[in-house]
Amino acid sequence: MAFEIKKFLEGKRIVLVGCGREGISTFRFIRNRLPDIHLTIADHDVTLRDKFPEFKHDKQLAFNLGSTYLLGINDFDLIIKSPGVTFKNLKEQPAREKVSSQTDLFLRLYAPQVIGITGTKGKSTTSSLIKHIISRHTDNTVLVGNIGLPPFDMLDRIDDQTLIIFELSSHQLQYITVAPHTAILLNLFEEHLDHYISFLEYQLSKLNIAICQRPGDHFIYNHDDKRIMALLEAYDLPGTVHPFSAQKTMVNGAWSDTDHLYLSLDGNREFYDLNAPRYLPGTHNVLNIMAATLACTLNNIPDSDILAGIGDFKGLEHRIEYVGDYHGIKYYNDSISTIPQATIAAVDTLKYVDTLILGGLDRGIDYSVLVDYLAGSTVRNLIFIGEAGKRIYRMLSEAGITGKHFFSADDYDEVTRLARDNTRPGGICLLSPAAASYDMFKNFEERGQVFKEKVRG
Repeated sequence: MAFEIKKFLEGKRIVLVGCGREGISTFRFIRNRLPDIHLTIADHDVTLRDKFPEFKHDKQLAFNLGSTYLLGINDFDLIIKSPGVTFKNLKEQPAREKVSSQTDLFLRLYAPQVIGITGTKGKSTTSSLIKHIISRHTDNTVLVGNIGLPPFDMLDRIDDQTLIIFELSSHQLQYITVAPHTAILLNLFEEHLDHYISFLEYQLSKLNIAICQRPGDHFIYNHDDKRIMALLEAYDLPGTVHPFSAQKTMVNGAWSDTDHLYLSLDGNREFYDLNAPRYLPGTHNVLNIMAATLACTLNNIPDSDILAGIGDFKGLEHRIEYVGDYHGIKYYNDSISTIPQATIAAVDTLKYVDTLILGGLDRGIDYSVLVDYLAGSTVRNLIFIGEAGKRIYRMLSEAGITGKHFFSADDYDEVTRLARDNTRPGGICLLSPAAASYDMFKNFEERGQVFKEKVRG
């Protein structure tokens, strides 16, 4: 390979910052190639050295553990950062050229084979749809990244012909030096304000997926997203751009009207009938489908496989997921919703939501767009939980909104009881919280699972 990982690492004082799932994966990757190189692990967990057996007899391994684990990282030549670690509160920010990550190292090795997907919302659905489509054409493909699999853990399944689908968070993209050959930016919404110095820093981390490309690469982006368009005005991107839109005709990209999806990579052609049966409802999923179609077409996947894959892809758990009909009420789990725009999209998609469950960890997100939307919606019952729920409730109350029923809950037993007692027979109860889950749960998946268990119980 053009990038020699051993040569890059040798002779450097290296610190691995954060040792969760990706951190231990990076440690094992380095140790397999350089068993005698000295490494330091910095992590908040003071019990970390006892959690992995390979640490016990590693004489070339040092630790910096506890609340001060970030102190001294600037003394190292190379800082390999895990996605969950933020440098936001450091008085002295590390030099940009010192910081790398597993994502950065992997892309240095495999970028020409990678289809990378990022955006505030829709990453997992679009990544999984692309994987589903490509798997119809070839078995030589893998799905890695933010969806849960560190890319280094999949190296034994990757050769020089493998198509790699990589779901990328802003945290993974923040310090990359090389970007995927095919890159997708789905949207930009207010998110992760607890991790970045500013919202602009978050947006620019996402845009690295295009800024760090090379001539001959492909950048697929949502032309309907005003934040993306504002950013693109300030940058002359090295790759070939491919816009997609549900609002207007696009050149060298994709667009849709009410009934059809069109491709315009080689002149306009009608590609997909949007009235055909599919499991991905809603306008937001039409945008995801356009992005996936462009990525697959640019990577020479036959039309027949793309069309069949769109039609039989069944979506993902916790994303407007139908839980079941209980007590005459249709329940849906959209626990993935951590921002107001995702909640609005879910209500618009289902159309007849009678009860909406909102709230969780309050990260200071602007909920005014959600309050304005709910004021004009047909949702009758609003159940609030967590600090974010309390703030949304206050904003709705202060807005003087009438004709709706407001309920507060302390746990999900109370949430599901209130939903059962107040949702009209035949109506929809939707969990779409517009807030993070970390106040009560370890992640949105656990929140969604608990909701489903309570409903079914």
